Amino acid sequence: MEYRKLGKTELTVSSIGLGCVTFSRESDEATSFAIMDHAVELGINLFDTAEAYNRGGSETVIGNWIKTSGKRDKIVLATKLVPPLDGKRVLATAEDSLRRLQTDVIDLYQLHAFDKNTPIEATLEALNTLVQQGKVRYIGCSNFAAWQLCKALWKADLHGWPRLESVQPNYNLAIRDIEAELLPFCADQEVGVITYSPLGAGFLTGKYSKSWTAPAGTRFERIPDHWKVYENATSMDRMEKLRAKAQETGISMIHLALAWVIGQPGVTSVLVGGRDATQIDQAFEAERMGLSSELRAEFNGW
Repeated sequence: MEYRKLGKTELTVSSIGLGCVTFSRESDEATSFAIMDHAVELGINLFDTAEAYNRGGSETVIGNWIKTSGKRDKIVLATKLVPPLDGKRVLATAEDSLRRLQTDVIDLYQLHAFDKNTPIEATLEALNTLVQQGKVRYIGCSNFAAWQLCKALWKADLHGWPRLESVQPNYNLAIRDIEAELLPFCADQEVGVITYSPLGAGFLTGKYSKSWTAPAGTRFERIPDHWKVYENATSMDRMEKLRAKAQETGISMIHLALAWVIGQPGVTSVLVGGRDATQIDQAFEAERMGLSSELRAEFNGW
């Protein structure tokens, strides 16, 4: 396990982070508590959630765990808010998240998506207020394009407000759009990169085929919108190449896909989650295994 500085902050986060989207949804409170305890035992310190995850249910579960476990000081607590991102909503939503999380301060408060209908200045000014009040330590974003992040950094610098210290994009062997602009930009501007969906919401686990159908019980069946991201020839080709490489090497598709993204240059932390603690263990096994330079070069060429 590595620990890496996040952007220009004083935060140091684990190379594997805990994504908490399943809490109160697929994972009940007892299971979620067990997952969080196990994550801390393994050395994971980045916990990422959002107000949108089961309508605040994930935050509520984490808050209950913080209260009963006494482990608030063991984690870097990150959450997100969805648009609209006008100043009034930013301030009110932060208060709601603080209440659900049962904490006095959010370590990393992230914009879940870019809001084209609200001037970024209004959003950043409200975030500045939260930082000044001591309710938020640092701010970040999720699902921003490079130009959107660039605009936000420029406006923050212009007004002397806190800058977005991290971005959270989808990144895995099947979806690699961020390599063109976002990753180079973040490296240049020292912005942390916290990636999600290292297994493509299950797409890279071996469950799927060229039939373009979702097996019963899979996330793609429960959330059909995932198909919009992965239902394309390039993603399918990469998935099939991964399947072939797994058969050739005797290493599972899951471990190969996780090892690739965890070791990619420019990535600060990779969020992993699941219905139980075993899926966290897979990420640790993959990080310990790593990839040979030859395999990484081959995967990068896909």
